Amino acid sequence: MATNINTASRSGAFAPNPAAKILQALKNFIPTAVAVAVLLAVWQLLCSGEGATLPGPLQVLEETWDPLIINPFFQGDGTDQGLFWQLVASLKRVAVGYMLAAVVGIALGILVGVSTLMFRALDPIFQVLRTVPPLAWLPISLAAMRDSNPAAIFVIFITAIWPIIINTGVGVQNIPQDYNNVAKVLQLSKLKYFTKVLLPATVPYIFTGLKIAIGLSWLAIVAAEMLTGGVGIGFFIWDAYNSGSISEVILAILYVGLVGLLLDKLISVVAKMVVPEG
Repeated sequence: MATNINTASRSGAFAPNPAAKILQALKNFIPTAVAVAVLLAVWQLLCSGEGATLPGPLQVLEETWDPLIINPFFQGDGTDQGLFWQLVASLKRVAVGYMLAAVVGIALGILVGVSTLMFRALDPIFQVLRTVPPLAWLPISLAAMRDSNPAAIFVIFITAIWPIIINTGVGVQNIPQDYNNVAKVLQLSKLKYFTKVLLPATVPYIFTGLKIAIGLSWLAIVAAEMLTGGVGIGFFIWDAYNSGSISEVILAILYVGLVGLLLDKLISVVAKMVVPEG
């Protein structure tokens, strides 16, 4: 019997069927497609009347097809750029601020997690600062840095750092005591304890903080760019609104949502690669 099973396994009898996977993926997508179709139909119905103040999906498509949709790589002068370059500019700012927040946040989270003294000293400060709305930091950063680009990056940093610190600190504090006891019995050095015990046990919590932080970063940069100006999807939305191009605003919002979804999925994929299952 075992021989038959091994033979069947080698012959691929139990190998996943690609066609079945594709079919299952399509079946899973059907409810989403139906929901999107209903949403578009309701949107079109509500915006088709004489007193409608917002364009319907068909009008948005018609007014933004050329050049925003079919030519997202357009490059003009100054802020006259295609949506691709607007999104790239925003993503660059998010990448810098987010990476800085990840490095500093993980380090501070580990510090307050392993040291009761540091937790008592810093936690009240963290709890006060994390409640400050992201845009409240923008005037301070503009006054200090005298440049809109680093100021926007600082807003990303200060927005993203708090969930990373808190989740990392909680992860360190929740390391099973048995792990610490084994480390003491084996007399592990601080470096080995960090790499073999603390970091593996804390990684799931760290990625929870990172996933929350990426969403907050994307929200904050769009809002910050509306005030700082320059090339970026946030200023594009604000400029389109001031120009009366509501269809362009709606299209940009859809792009913002899709990019935010992709960023969230990206962190989830990395987490699955790093965090051991079970």
